[in-house]
Amino acid sequence: MTTISPASDADATPWPARTVEVATDTHIVVRRDAEGDPDLPPAMMIHGLGGSSSNWTELAAELRPDLSVEMVDLPGFGYSPPPRNGDYSISAHCRVVEGVILSMRRGPVHLFGNSMGGGIATRLAARRPDLVRSLTLVSPALPDLRPRPSVLPTALLGVPGVGRALLRLSRNMTPEQRTRMSIAVMYGDPDSIGEKAFTDAANEYRRRLQLPYMMDAFAHSTRAVIGSYVERGEHALWRQAADVRAPTLLVYGRRDKLVDPRMAKRATETFPDARLLVVPDSGHVAMLEHPRVVARGFRELLDGALSPSNVVG
Repeated sequence: MTTISPASDADATPWPARTVEVATDTHIVVRRDAEGDPDLPPAMMIHGLGGSSSNWTELAAELRPDLSVEMVDLPGFGYSPPPRNGDYSISAHCRVVEGVILSMRRGPVHLFGNSMGGGIATRLAARRPDLVRSLTLVSPALPDLRPRPSVLPTALLGVPGVGRALLRLSRNMTPEQRTRMSIAVMYGDPDSIGEKAFTDAANEYRRRLQLPYMMDAFAHSTRAVIGSYVERGEHALWRQAADVRAPTLLVYGRRDKLVDPRMAKRATETFPDARLLVVPDSGHVAMLEHPRVVARGFRELLDGALSPSNVVG
């Protein structure tokens, strides 16, 4: 059974939240655009590893004339508590998002995913084509057995005990210093982040550090991403990508330090109805660095005007 209630511990404006209890007895916080038109076509946005629903606010604002956007905090991230059953697998996250979409009672949705959220969105689009009208993937975490060296520090956090050890070693670092390190990895141009955005990110990091489950959520989800890289058969993400029938926009940043932009070629050849958008100055989070470019790409996806080899400067 799915129930909905206000999310009292999350900021009320301009992105008010509600809590959805999905069938797995997991409580999920979902944000919406207070200024958006609820009668527009629905959209659902899924953040990446270590992220939250707030990662999508810039893009949601750009798409305000086009979509009624909702943004999910995955279990253990943002304001959502950890899952009671401790399951952080890609399939478990997929089921959670499916439950949230069903709670909207307005599907199918335009589905967006970044990084780990891209893998979740791919699996959901393959399993439940009736729920997905279009698919937009920003630097999706699809299996790549040639990991970049810059990925290794993140991957190590999935090793049992390593995450907490690193927290102890870095206990003298301020949230601002931690945030600056994260931005250096995520952004193509770390200096492009505005003062308010940086302050908000640092404050969120400070809040997260107080949560007893923060590192567990990150570590278990990291293992889940790594585990999805070696899944075989019908659960293999590349096989599921080939089963997606929704029109798909693939967004890659040429300066991405985490997902190799060369994976764009395989992705474009695998998704049956794919368009490619490469953003030369972007890193791993193009929806934050270049929301107007991504919004334009989405509109062109719907218009069928974006060619598979298009590159936006």
